[in-house]
Amino acid sequence: MPGRVLTLRELNRATLARQSLLERSSTDDVVGMLRRVAGLQAQEPRPPFVGLWTRMASFTSDDLLDALRAGAAVRAPLMRGTLHTVAAEDWALCFGPPDRTRNILGERSRGMDPEPVLAAAETLLREHGPMTMNALRPLLAEQFPGQDDRVMGYAARLLLPLVMVPTDDRWGYGRDPVFGLTDLAPPRERDDAELVRRFLAAFGPATVEDLQTWSGRPALRPVVDAMADELVAFDGGYFDLPDAPRPPEDAPGREVVLLPEFDNVLLAHKDRRRVIADEHRPRVATKNLRIKATFLVDGMVAGTWSIKATKTKATVTLEPFGKIPRAAVREEAAAVARFLEPTAKAVSVA
Repeated sequence: MPGRVLTLRELNRATLARQSLLERSSTDDVVGMLRRVAGLQAQEPRPPFVGLWTRMASFTSDDLLDALRAGAAVRAPLMRGTLHTVAAEDWALCFGPPDRTRNILGERSRGMDPEPVLAAAETLLREHGPMTMNALRPLLAEQFPGQDDRVMGYAARLLLPLVMVPTDDRWGYGRDPVFGLTDLAPPRERDDAELVRRFLAAFGPATVEDLQTWSGRPALRPVVDAMADELVAFDGGYFDLPDAPRPPEDAPGREVVLLPEFDNVLLAHKDRRRVIADEHRPRVATKNLRIKATFLVDGMVAGTWSIKATKTKATVTLEPFGKIPRAAVREEAAAVARFLEPTAKAVSVA
């Protein structure tokens, strides 16, 4: 039976608490934090660093770089076929069996049979070692003349068990990333129940629609229904882990939080009103599917931010959606500028 009604404010406090955004965590365990937040979106190399900086009190860039280069964390195409940085031990859970992203290919495949393409791509990667997609696609085109090489590369990137190979670049990866076959073992069977638990631990309370939005996996309602004995239900179709934190709606938190581009807090739910008002969403999502870096005031998106740097100066530009506590926002913006550009002689906030 459904329980009481959860207010948007209660959903906000619960999600921020689980994402270490009500207050920064004192942990120095980067891999543990990646597990706690169910990974960080990483369409570009830099955002996960900001995502950890804003969640951890003592985070340094080297903490994540060391984990990536040691293989304790990986950057790979995972949920929804989107690049994420996750703990290596979570790769298999988030990757799932190879059929989990075939629907993403959709019409792009244009009748292409992916199986021989995937077999050829896997053989090439085993023979030649890790390579960029720009290097892999021409080799596939030689074996499959007449096929769209970009679609073949896309299929390989989505459906093969690949991870990006870290480099000595500042944020761990170059402009043309190198992909390699991982020695992490893909799961023999999909563990959707564990996926539900991990999603709720990071983003609950939530609905089935939220879960499917985050995971990219359809038809998960039967999985949730089968877990009824271990979940608590709320009115409106919300469910949660019984012992997960659900602070009261007046729970205190940080006045200002800066989030990086593509942060999952803005993307993990179908109904995103717990963190951003509907009228502000068009100002955050661009036409080319970018999600701008944002700042929260009292837990809600209150504007966007960007940074530009020269050899001597780092400048953060704020674009608030309304009245904001400007001094507090400027202080946090200056702090992220010093993190991102530690050699800059001056920092300014516009």
